[in-house]
Amino acid sequence: MLILSCPNCGPRNASEFRYGGEVNPRPADPQATSDEAWASYLYVRPNRLGLQSEWWYHRAGCGLWFLAERHTYTGQVSKTWLPPATEGEGERAA
Repeated sequence: MLILSCPNCGPRNASEFRYGGEVNPRPADPQATSDEAWASYLYVRPNRLGLQSEWWYHRAGCGLWFLAERHTYTGQVSKTWLPPATEGEGERAA
């Protein structure tokens, strides 16, 4: 059984979560990005063997999106953490 540790709720069965894909940073300047670069960003994945950072969503719990480092062969999760805050996140409109 795969156990994921939600940074908010603690260790839970993986059936409570939804896989959101491997971490793939967006292009820095979307307006200046070529069609080929966008296609690569959207569709090309490294499909590596070993540790990989991935997005996970706690759908049957707190509804939190978080990151996990998982080995793609064994499925073992070595750590989970909250993503870094992005500019403007958490700010409230006055």
